[in-house]
Amino acid sequence: MDGQSPSRNESFMSLFGAMRLPRSVLFGSGQRQALPAVARQFGRRVLICTDPRLGADREIETLIADLERLGAVALAYDRTLPDLPTESIVDCLRTAMPFMPEVIIGMGGGSCMDMAKAVAVLVTHGGEPSTYYGEYKVPGPVTPLIAVPTTSGTGSEVTPVAVISDTARGTKIGIASPHLIPQVAVCDPELTLTCPPALTACSGGDALTHAIESFTALARPASHDLTLQHVFVGKNALSDHFALLAISSIWKSLHRAYVNGKDLQAREHLMMGALAAGCAFGTAGTAAAHAIQYPVGNATHTAHGDGVASLLPYVMEFNRPACIDSFAQIARMLGLGDASGSDDDLSRILIEAVAGLFASVGIPRTLKDLGLPADKQQWTAESAIAIQRLVKNNPRPLDLPAMQAITAAAYSGDRAALRHQ
Repeated sequence: MDGQSPSRNESFMSLFGAMRLPRSVLFGSGQRQALPAVARQFGRRVLICTDPRLGADREIETLIADLERLGAVALAYDRTLPDLPTESIVDCLRTAMPFMPEVIIGMGGGSCMDMAKAVAVLVTHGGEPSTYYGEYKVPGPVTPLIAVPTTSGTGSEVTPVAVISDTARGTKIGIASPHLIPQVAVCDPELTLTCPPALTACSGGDALTHAIESFTALARPASHDLTLQHVFVGKNALSDHFALLAISSIWKSLHRAYVNGKDLQAREHLMMGALAAGCAFGTAGTAAAHAIQYPVGNATHTAHGDGVASLLPYVMEFNRPACIDSFAQIARMLGLGDASGSDDDLSRILIEAVAGLFASVGIPRTLKDLGLPADKQQWTAESAIAIQRLVKNNPRPLDLPAMQAITAAAYSGDRAALRHQ
């Protein structure tokens, strides 16, 4: 080396990384005990967004009592509905506006945390939820948010997006803005010990899909304004670090936590995986599995995690020609196959292993198993291709025929059909 910097026209890939994260992340068993003091740092009037099951739980009672001992005034809204329909947001807003919260806690699954995000936007900036659909529509900072997940799946505790079911439009849609990232994420694996097996599988499948899709997202050319133009910027060096941590953590813990929900070590690794996956896709984004799930979920009213996990092996099969090296890297990290084998062989082994892991925890194998009517396949493909914020992230270009092929294979269970696409 002569000590000179490489010239700009030399052929090499320069490192690019981008991350958007909370100001503080607290992770570990018992960390929920810090929540009252953390919330109090942001204000006195504390709104808690949760659901009916958690609203009746002793954890919420304890949280409110501890907040009041610190001089706070706490109000719990416990009517958050699954998949967060717009009517549920409006109902919560009727409670929130007169209360004038200074800090909002979202405690529960993804819908509870997304409720807190949506309400924080509306309390601060007014308007309707639809005012903020898409990317970069939130005009400025929102009421401070604290996110407390009680499942290991969505990663919403660290992401810049809230997913809403717009019942008038009959579709799920996102509000995506860095202003939605919680100020603090408090991740306590003990809060997941009561998750039933089906919810554990569904949530974990969602998290693994986040991790694999973010690790294989399309890498865009780095530019000074990339993060100003896109909330989700694609695969990069920093998001890759979190994606690999997520995959390894989930891989060794999902089946264990499914079989024995009281296995705290498995719960810790699974929550770490979900958190890391949120860090990864919160910057890199997700792709085709998520695009297809949105219409599937609307048509079948099935859980988001079951849908994306069912789709993931088929999407991986379609994307494999563009992801052979990435899939092989994951396979070697997980100890699958012969590490000295070809990337092509290892990429195939990984897809089979992902399908096998999901089967072992009861994830539906096909869109037919999810309840999608046969005559909805074309509609599903047409609806999915319209979700450009996800389609543009896919590592292999997607058009309507490609979406139709993935949907047909995922409906019939014939992954081999995608090897000729």
